[in-house]
Amino acid sequence: MKTIPLIAIVLVVAVYACQKAAPEDPNLRSLLGARNGPPRYDSAAHKHDSATPKPADTTTPAAKSDTTVIPTPPFPQHTVDSLNGNNPSAPSNPSTPGNPSTPSVPAAAAAPTCPALPIYGDTLIYQQPSGGDYIVHPVNDPGPGKYFAWPVGMVLDQNSGAINITQSQTGMRYILGFVKAGTTDTCLQQLIIGGAAYFDSVYVFENGATTAAPYFEANPYLPSVCANGGCTFDVTGSAAAQKVIVDKNTGVIDLQKTLNGTLLGLGGAFGLIPVDGATVTTTIYYKINYGSNNALQNIQVQLQYYNKKSLISGALLGGIVNALDNVLAGHVISTTASPRPPLVIMTRFN
Repeated sequence: MKTIPLIAIVLVVAVYACQKAAPEDPNLRSLLGARNGPPRYDSAAHKHDSATPKPADTTTPAAKSDTTVIPTPPFPQHTVDSLNGNNPSAPSNPSTPGNPSTPSVPAAAAAPTCPALPIYGDTLIYQQPSGGDYIVHPVNDPGPGKYFAWPVGMVLDQNSGAINITQSQTGMRYILGFVKAGTTDTCLQQLIIGGAAYFDSVYVFENGATTAAPYFEANPYLPSVCANGGCTFDVTGSAAAQKVIVDKNTGVIDLQKTLNGTLLGLGGAFGLIPVDGATVTTTIYYKINYGSNNALQNIQVQLQYYNKKSLISGALLGGIVNALDNVLAGHVISTTASPRPPLVIMTRFN
């Protein structure tokens, strides 16, 4: 009976001795709920490495800046657009020539501000009465360089920046650029030469569209500057001589009278029996007191006839729609071709 307590005492002493021989390792983590298991055991160093494994590097090297050299104007290497706050990283203007996918300029390489912007006193300039050609020069001196502009229609001295307003197409929006000598930085700005213009459009008599009204200062949303008088159209009578009927006070072209004629039986601008695709180009001379102080100006207008709108080719119609959309959006009319003369197509039916 006395041997049982003695065995119990021996067992207690043995357990106590084991606990003293193997103290708890504070670096050991409980496996319960552990995501990565216990720390790795380094048998060579006879110690536990508790450092968390370093995750794999999944980052990719940053893309190198696009240093593709873009040709010189009208596709300059470093473009600074005064209309976008001189911000080289601003989105491209849909009206800027060239491919919209043209590589962008690295921000570090482009000038933060336009280095030499020619100033013409305003972004809207007008023809003025003059004994000869009326010419506008930059009012500042940006230094030597080259000037260019688009679309076709501005008569510009590429060395001095002088604009011959008399010889230029008025009533149009232009992009004017300047590249300072010794640099590839290009200053771009919009410049409007005030005057009258007509929309590239199709007028269907069946829908009640029988007149073509002008718009002014390249702004289709501007109220007519002739609303309160001060305008005279077809000053020389050249349009009337071709049986193109223009209201002398407003510049509105009466398309129906132009087609049918004002004298019964004699026909209009396209003859007694118009044929599809018949075309007449006329020059309308006009004077506007507002802005241009009654200086004599002119605009050519191309008139075309089809019996039905459905007879107009898709390519021709697409070009008209594109030009009209650009005007309504406040862009230059075209960046690839001359936007003048505007094309006014009249049809009797859809």
